[in-house]
Amino acid sequence: MTVPGNKKKILLAVTGSIAAYKAAHLVRLMVKNDYEVRVLMTKSATSFISAVTLSTLSKNEVYSDIHSEEAWNNHVELGLWADYMVIAPATANTMAKMVTGITDNIVMACFLSARCPVAYAPAMDLDMYKHSSTVANMQLLEDRGVKLIPAEYGELASGLIGEGRMAEPEQIVQFLREEFEQQKDLSGLKALVTAGPTYEHIDPVRFIGNHSSGKMGCALALELAERGAQVELVLGPSKLDPVHPSVHVHRVTTALEMYELAKQYHTSSNLVVFSAAVADYRPKKVFAQKVKKESDDMTIELEKTEDIAYELGQLKKSDQFHIGFALETNNASSNAQSKLERKAFDMIVLNSLQDKGAGFNHDTNKVSLFFKNNKRKDFELKSKLAVAKDIVNAFIELKEKN
Repeated sequence: MTVPGNKKKILLAVTGSIAAYKAAHLVRLMVKNDYEVRVLMTKSATSFISAVTLSTLSKNEVYSDIHSEEAWNNHVELGLWADYMVIAPATANTMAKMVTGITDNIVMACFLSARCPVAYAPAMDLDMYKHSSTVANMQLLEDRGVKLIPAEYGELASGLIGEGRMAEPEQIVQFLREEFEQQKDLSGLKALVTAGPTYEHIDPVRFIGNHSSGKMGCALALELAERGAQVELVLGPSKLDPVHPSVHVHRVTTALEMYELAKQYHTSSNLVVFSAAVADYRPKKVFAQKVKKESDDMTIELEKTEDIAYELGQLKKSDQFHIGFALETNNASSNAQSKLERKAFDMIVLNSLQDKGAGFNHDTNKVSLFFKNNKRKDFELKSKLAVAKDIVNAFIELKEKN
């Protein structure tokens, strides 16, 4: 099973300009470049191109009516979902609303809710593009960090020749490529991530293990790679197949196998993330043949497995960062803080089985981050891909302080 979500998510907003017809080609190009695209339209935009066309090309529902219950409930979610919001075409009217915060359509509702970078591609006639009001609005948007994809020179809908043509879809996609390349704030970093369960053999058909799917660890490996890191992922038994050119997957079964591989890559790693759910015990004796059911009960003598995080914590260098995980069912905070100190973590990620939607096999997680200075940071329930972003952002903040 391929890990879902390893695509950049683009929220494309189309406003009421004749250039809206280019949105079909733009969506098609975005999808061909392996972006996941969701489209918003102002009511006037639907006069130039149909929502059905853009929905078919993006393979997602198009939102255009802010007053519909579904659109209103989703505008915040969409603003949080996107990796990048692009408003193309952006009319002079829309640009003015972006400056003043007027929220009378779904595009503006999402613009004001977006936590991701936002860019806009103006489209209007020459005199409108050069008008002092438009120029002032562009300057204000630039000052606020909204990126401009400049209009191009050429023949306009009015028949005039000059600036005001919306950038071609190829230019907009190239802009996005360059933006995502610049977001690789972990270039040069080497990371080691352990993920998934371990299985400890009883006999050829039975084992001791747990319910971990490896989703959280794989999401972290992909997020680190997306941001420029080279990742060695030591993955226990899992159906997931995290595909990324900067993620090297090493599949293992037992705690000992995971420990040996993790130790091999530990020395050269700047960051080590211990997200695997390693079995704490294994049978002292592994039977060569399947154990037959010959009595009403059975006793298996167990021994401790390698404590990978603790052992590598003893080898930790001053310039290395270790991040651990704690899955608790009771006394969660005190157990996490104790584990942070005992295993030489710089940060520990706590999740509790008491929280609905958190823990093993879910696509969501609810975590709290604990740090050495007794500080903690709590997050609401969100997708494991979003949690991975939060953890990596916290690591970067921690790294910059040290």
